[in-house]
Amino acid sequence: MSSVSADQRLESVGIVDPASVYWNLSTAALYEEAVARREGTVAKSGPLVCRTGLHTGRSPRDRFLVDEPSSSGRIAWGDVNRPMPPDRFDAVHQLVVDHLRGRDLFVQDCYAGADPDYRLPVRVVTEKAWHALFARHLLITESDRTKLADHVPGLTVINAASCRADPRIHGTSSDVFILLNLARRLVLIGGTSYAGEIKKSVFAVMNYLLPLRRVLPMHCAANVGPEGDVAVFFGLSGTGKTTLSSDPARHLIGDDEHGWSDRGVFNFEGGCYAKMIRLSAEAEPQIHATTRRFATVLENVTIDPVTRQLDLDDDSVTENTRGAYPLAAIDSYVPSLRGGHPSHVIMLTADAFGVLPPIARLSPAAAMYHFLSGYTAKVAGTERGVTEPTATFSTCFGAPFMVSPATTYAELLGERLARHPTRAWLVNTGWTGGAFGVGRRMPIAHTRALIAAVLSGRLDEVPTAPDPVFKFDVPVACPGVPSEVLEPRRTWANAADYDAQAGRLAGMFAENFHRFAGDVSAEVAAAGPAGGVPVGGQELAR
Repeated sequence: MSSVSADQRLESVGIVDPASVYWNLSTAALYEEAVARREGTVAKSGPLVCRTGLHTGRSPRDRFLVDEPSSSGRIAWGDVNRPMPPDRFDAVHQLVVDHLRGRDLFVQDCYAGADPDYRLPVRVVTEKAWHALFARHLLITESDRTKLADHVPGLTVINAASCRADPRIHGTSSDVFILLNLARRLVLIGGTSYAGEIKKSVFAVMNYLLPLRRVLPMHCAANVGPEGDVAVFFGLSGTGKTTLSSDPARHLIGDDEHGWSDRGVFNFEGGCYAKMIRLSAEAEPQIHATTRRFATVLENVTIDPVTRQLDLDDDSVTENTRGAYPLAAIDSYVPSLRGGHPSHVIMLTADAFGVLPPIARLSPAAAMYHFLSGYTAKVAGTERGVTEPTATFSTCFGAPFMVSPATTYAELLGERLARHPTRAWLVNTGWTGGAFGVGRRMPIAHTRALIAAVLSGRLDEVPTAPDPVFKFDVPVACPGVPSEVLEPRRTWANAADYDAQAGRLAGMFAENFHRFAGDVSAEVAAAGPAGGVPVGGQELAR
């Protein structure tokens, strides 16, 4: 192991007088450092188990973007993208710089974006070795040491996890901060050890930069079949993107963040960040296998201190247990992290009302409608304060990470659907037989059978029936799926209760989409639910 003093590469972002700086350590070396510094515990078979402390999920209320002239007009300001004056950012930056003096630092020079024409050189600076290992897993690494020496970052992420802000002085919401300065291409993270803040900050910056070059950034997974057919899976955390895209019969391009350019789909990342809670070796063999691999980073997973055996079913720390590992840990992945134009766009939703069918075919207009709606449920543990599924609408199936107005991304999707023979589908991985608390979660075997039928083309010629409320077309049959499951009204004990819930959800769709009505075509606006009972809020009916 070797160390070098900080030089102009760190001084350019204000970091001076650290103790030692460990540049681009290998996976094994970072693993050694994390263990030696007691940052984690080695589990049976080799993964590293780390605790994130108080914050076991993202802290959306602590995320701010600097309000400055070069980017301000392209940002959708609001509850997601909250403004911070430049002087407040500068004050936090100085706080971080002072905090890092005299500390050992770990630097990883990586890339976001597998397409060389659109990739973003990223430098991640951390005070914890395991955070550097996380960044090395999740971003795209460079093995050529000569190229590493010439790495010029287009974005620098400084993760000072143990540094805490003072809201009275710095204008933050709490002592946690995730600050993005698009003009300076600088991200500051502090007050939280949840590693996901690193990857999602990079994703947010890509979501700002790529539309300027007419590339669609997507919160989606992607895989490719034996014939070269690409499928993308939109969906928020907990809807099944990682699980459903990790298919032994297909090759994985990536599980979370991609771009769609004029040449096709490309991954932003070099790894996966999968939910581990109640992971099943039978249902999710490829992901489960990563929990028995050297250097996989497991966040907040329970481990026996004597036997070092993992307990993936234990949610005593959080429901949001996570595993970070390189894509190479998956048996069948695409080394280039790239694919062609999608044959299928699959929008995943976890319907907590239990009224949406397990699958529906979407017209291009309906695809645009549901992309802008982004209906799903927040799943327990993915954010602080979320303890049970709650109905929500998240534009583009990724509102927490989208920087520009939703219509910016929707227009790019519409262009691509018009240009390519891509089929669109809505898949409900949520509840069936009743709402949350009454019904049950959709069996993963049913969802896998439906996805397999889509990707094989077996559903292309299956007759469909129009849903009288939501208007999309529902296949009447699918191998391996009971016919009554395809028609959710038949799975409820009381059809009148189903009708009431369906009407209520339809009203929520209409109420939510009202904000887009003036920015989309009449065809797109008419592709949503036919009426419904408007409601004042979006909380789940119990």
